[in-house]
Amino acid sequence: MTNGVTIGQAAAFVGVTVKTVRHYHKVGLIDEPERDRSGYRRYGSADLLRLVRVRTLAEAGVPLAEIGPMIDGDAERFATTLAGVERQLTARIDELTARRATLHRLADGDRALLPDRAVALLERMPGLGFTANEVAATRDSWVLARALVPDGFDDYLTHVEQALHDTRLVALTRRAAQAATWEPDDPRLVELATAAAEHYLADPALLNTVTGLQARTEAATRYTLIARHGDEPTPATARLTALFEGKLRAAGIRIPRPDRG
Repeated sequence: MTNGVTIGQAAAFVGVTVKTVRHYHKVGLIDEPERDRSGYRRYGSADLLRLVRVRTLAEAGVPLAEIGPMIDGDAERFATTLAGVERQLTARIDELTARRATLHRLADGDRALLPDRAVALLERMPGLGFTANEVAATRDSWVLARALVPDGFDDYLTHVEQALHDTRLVALTRRAAQAATWEPDDPRLVELATAAAEHYLADPALLNTVTGLQARTEAATRYTLIARHGDEPTPATARLTALFEGKLRAAGIRIPRPDRG
């Protein structure tokens, strides 16, 4: 009776392909059996057992280069290598889980780019009288702020949450939006800039919505990119902003100028 099985039978018994068995031979994981008198290589029970071990470890994520030393080494080396592979797989699982979560958030619009706190604030804004365009502009500036100043964004959102409870501030913000259509020499711009600056200066927490992100940046350029993000402002909006920032500077508040680093 012929001892052992052919490579095709061995592969079928273990659940791999003949090509895989040959690859294991090529990389030295399994020795090739001697040929019998018929010219066929015959795999015995020991060969099949090793093949099962190699396949099991490979399917578990152990790199082929580490499987041979694991099988041939002692129990301590086997356990140490398995622990290392487990750590690698755990990190990979965490990475894939994060990617899947991002895909889910992409299907939910703003949540792909902003934390839930920010999305909740954006959802509140229409009820406070902000237009769809103003909400969209705010969303875009927050996405930019989170990317440019990630370590300060949570604190910034806290200040915004507090600010949205400030009815005077909301009224001033709505007034500033209306002012976009005024003439740049309209005297109401000076009045509005003065009222806004006084309101900010009277509330240190509110003032942090202007200075907080700036304080976290390595250069004023990042702050300026965030603060002046969006469509080209109207002449009235540009003057209102300049007046407002000028009054804050006059009070000793550091506000970067757009033409300076």
